[in-house]
Amino acid sequence: MNLQIGEKRRETRREADGAAHVRFADPYLCEIEGRLIDISDSGFRMSHACVSLAAGQVVEFSHSEAAGQARVMWNRVIGGRVESGFLVVK
Repeated sequence: MNLQIGEKRRETRREADGAAHVRFADPYLCEIEGRLIDISDSGFRMSHACVSLAAGQVVEFSHSEAAGQARVMWNRVIGGRVESGFLVVK
């Protein structure tokens, strides 16, 4: 495994494109539509406009490669959009 300095990824990411949907119930039912950026065997990253997602939340997700439950691992705002990283849990 060849990691760059500061790189914490342990799995290879593959570029991906297409719609991605996330739903969560806490604090209220909300569905987020966004774009898939990349995927790995255990997670994915998507771009969206919702700042309500919080690290640690478990959400229902679907995109062209998979569907199930995932935990929000991190969020960052880039150029007015939010990017979130997810770890698939089911």
